[in-house]
Amino acid sequence: MIAAAVLAAAGWSGLLLLLNTTLPTVGPRWLFFFLWTMAVTGTALPFVWVLHRRFDPSPLPGHVLLRQSLLVGLLAGTCMWLQINRTLTLPLTLLLAIGVGGIESLVRAVERSTWRVGR
Repeated sequence: MIAAAVLAAAGWSGLLLLLNTTLPTVGPRWLFFFLWTMAVTGTALPFVWVLHRRFDPSPLPGHVLLRQSLLVGLLAGTCMWLQINRTLTLPLTLLLAIGVGGIESLVRAVERSTWRVGR
């Protein structure tokens, strides 16, 4: 939860500072996407942890929770990028979310199928 607090605080405060002090040129626009992804990742991390505590009987390592919340942040960043030029639609958002969920399920399947010494 310390990582979530640091990510969320740095992301949201950086976004606030960026939006109040800069003009929307190329450099600050890329910084906006980076800070937006960081802020959403930090905000999503506690929710991902709560969902796994509620619905998954076995505890997950921290890197899996961070990866899943980073995927949520990347999805939010992609949706924000598509919204800037007005190409984001609800079916496209759902398709992107299904794709991100499919990628995560494939990564989890690979993690379960790898052989580990001592198991």
